[in-house]
Amino acid sequence: MGVSASFPGMRPDSRFRRALVTKTLAVAAGVVALSSVVPGVAADAAVGGSSPFSWTCPNASIDGYQQWIASGEGTTIPANGTMLVRRGRGYEAKITFVNAEWHVAVVWLGNQFEAQANLSTSGGFWLTYSATDDLYVQLRPASHWSGGDKWLTKIPSTGGAVEQHYFSFAPDQWTWLPELGQPSYTFPSALAEARGLVFVGKTPNTLDFRQLQIDGYRPPCK
Repeated sequence: MGVSASFPGMRPDSRFRRALVTKTLAVAAGVVALSSVVPGVAADAAVGGSSPFSWTCPNASIDGYQQWIASGEGTTIPANGTMLVRRGRGYEAKITFVNAEWHVAVVWLGNQFEAQANLSTSGGFWLTYSATDDLYVQLRPASHWSGGDKWLTKIPSTGGAVEQHYFSFAPDQWTWLPELGQPSYTFPSALAEARGLVFVGKTPNTLDFRQLQIDGYRPPCK
């Protein structure tokens, strides 16, 4: 159906008004589509600050994050190395956790191991992903990188569907697991020297990461 059929009073030569109507409808359609895919996303955007916008590096990356790594801990597919694979003109990061054991997948926030980011003023991060079971993400600081005794927050299962969720950096949203050990440092101190986000899980899981945006932070391309 053309614009003139939807708006019968519009004159054929009203190019400015036609363009304005088209643009308004496109914006409205985008909001409706996003809300239908991600229930509550509008409320999340208000809490989290700005809504996510994607950008990339010249080399393979997701929103500028170039290092998505299967660490080799636990049985995974791939067993180690990069998780990035082509998706259309961009990339996604895919990994499968196999067996009932701890698995580890890493994102270096500064695109190299030696780098770190000060996220003290960041409100949190947006993650677009699919997961067939629950898992956790740890925020690992440079000074306490190794070991499982880290602050973490739950990443809920999506039942295999691609969803977008916002995860706050508010300290009361982060905890630790007795099985992995209590951190010897505070969560705010970890934010000040964040080296990586580390996804961990103890159950079989099929994971697909599409977007990652941290409020107020853009990774440097390497």
